[in-house]
Amino acid sequence: MTASQERPGRLAVGVVGAGRVGSALGRALGMAGHTVVAAAGVSEASHERARERLPGVPLVPVQDVVAAADLVLLTVPDDALPTLVSGLVATDVDVQGKLLAHTSGRYGAGVLDPATRAGALPLALHPVMTFTGRPDDVDRLAGICFGVTAPDPLRPVAEALVVEMGGEPVWIPEDRRTLYHAALAGGANHLVTLVVEAMDLLGRAGVDDPARMLGPLLGAGLDNALRLGIKGLTGPVARGDAGTVEGHLAELDRVSPEARGAYVALARLTADRALAAGLLKPEAAERLLDVLAEDPADPGHGGGTGENRP
Repeated sequence: MTASQERPGRLAVGVVGAGRVGSALGRALGMAGHTVVAAAGVSEASHERARERLPGVPLVPVQDVVAAADLVLLTVPDDALPTLVSGLVATDVDVQGKLLAHTSGRYGAGVLDPATRAGALPLALHPVMTFTGRPDDVDRLAGICFGVTAPDPLRPVAEALVVEMGGEPVWIPEDRRTLYHAALAGGANHLVTLVVEAMDLLGRAGVDDPARMLGPLLGAGLDNALRLGIKGLTGPVARGDAGTVEGHLAELDRVSPEARGAYVALARLTADRALAAGLLKPEAAERLLDVLAEDPADPGHGGGTGENRP
């Protein structure tokens, strides 16, 4: 008898890919009253994490996880997911009537089509959060959004599972998943790169504790962006300080040409948005874009005379 038969409304849960995400979601579902009955993982790190977060849960081959579960979490890297699904179906393991839920941001329910044709019930449940493998990963689920995609009849099931894990379901149409994921990756992943780059440049400028200096500034900037949108923009681009920007480019060209390229791309996007929002006058935008269009290989480039202000 499965857990769902012993306790009506409760599910026997299997985790395929018991890494950072799978072990956290499995534990959250267990805390909600479901029973994690089996897990599979490839690396020793995933085995250790499963033993820590899912104590007593047997680590077995993938086919055995699917056979034992009512709900199977497919928590593997994006690129591995299509191969896993097709391989699973090829093993002839019975998926009829089983909920198959993947956690990829990139894909909707369509990636599960091979299993769906075999009778599985497809769900895409993407937690919008970073997972580091630390103990607080499970706590981070509280109040976060999940990007949910599923066939209409399964939408209530998908949303209920998200709520049980402490999250908030947000519906993402199947044909918008790639755009959705690009937005999240661009915002979260590139933010880390920008912050690390800023800390490195501050270190080169002689700042002993760049993180301490940046923390309050970046916290305020993020809060302004989330509350006010582009209206929360400050800094030399928003002010139209072309001379200051020119000076930044000259120094970055000397210290870190790679950082200069990123600065130019983001400054152009910032100027375009500031202009469209009415924060930047057209004539100021024209001067800025002229500076941002200059070739760093040009001997006359750099050495701006604008006043540098924070």
